[in-house]
Amino acid sequence: MSNTKVLVYLEQNNGAISGASFEVLSGGRKLADELSVELGAVLLGSAVEESAKEAFKYGADKVFVVENEALKGYRSEPYAIALEAVVKEQEPEILLLPATQDGKDLAARVAAKLGTGLSSDTTGVRLEDGKLVCSRPIYGGNVMIDLEIPTKRPQMATIRPNSMQRVETPKEGEVIKVEVEFPESDIRTQVKELIEKASGEISLADADIIVSGGRGLGDPSGFELIRELAGVLGAAVGSSRAAVDAGWIPYEHQVGQTGKTVSPKVYFACGISGALQHMAGMKTSDVIVAINKDEEAPMINVADVAIVGDLYKVIPVLIEELNKLFESRK
Repeated sequence: MSNTKVLVYLEQNNGAISGASFEVLSGGRKLADELSVELGAVLLGSAVEESAKEAFKYGADKVFVVENEALKGYRSEPYAIALEAVVKEQEPEILLLPATQDGKDLAARVAAKLGTGLSSDTTGVRLEDGKLVCSRPIYGGNVMIDLEIPTKRPQMATIRPNSMQRVETPKEGEVIKVEVEFPESDIRTQVKELIEKASGEISLADADIIVSGGRGLGDPSGFELIRELAGVLGAAVGSSRAAVDAGWIPYEHQVGQTGKTVSPKVYFACGISGALQHMAGMKTSDVIVAINKDEEAPMINVADVAIVGDLYKVIPVLIEELNKLFESRK
């Protein structure tokens, strides 16, 4: 029987493993150490074996690689067939996946195939009496619950990006090729074309600096100022849930328990009061800068740098001074 009792699915795109996968792998390493078992990773795709070695940097003891042309681009059916095959062969106690669009789709399908439970969009995991306990938000992020899968195995969870810290714990690991058959009758979809969204904006998940705006902007036009500051800093644009609910900015910019969890080096909260669900999505930022007229706003109290004042007066001065600084360094 395999000693690989904690298994992590590694999401990849054209052979490049996602940062969210390495975060989950780091979390899996902690669980494996606590259980005194091996940590395994699963990498599915076409010509991805060389990429598998990256997982050893984040603590994987073994990487199970399934390569096939059917796995060249993500499709639900072949990926579910491949992951199910590896899980049945290894019989892990715990299976973790990143809570990305594809990861959540794959997790739900595999959980159904295996007849086990799944904690979706999990923000924290721990062990109690050797069993996995998952923390996740419900009711629009207003309540946090602990969830267990008492009898079915593996215990499955998708982990929200940026909710775990990526930690390098290098291992001398082993890459294991796994052969899986893909019956054509079980694969009903084909990828005809991939069209990348050309937004020209920096992704929240990848940003070192994020400039976010909230209801304190007053109206949607306030995001023009937010985007101007973000442009000067080379930052991503974020928002509070209230601004999204008001229709001022698309949901893809929302930070918080019901949006994206982020962990940038610097987070600017402009006109954001600091609701619990928002702060839960950015509290691990290295430096928090808050700009708000209300000195009693929760965000002002948790900020590393708090500026009490009218953001329409503060931000233009900040942009001007930053431009001067960057110009002097040329």
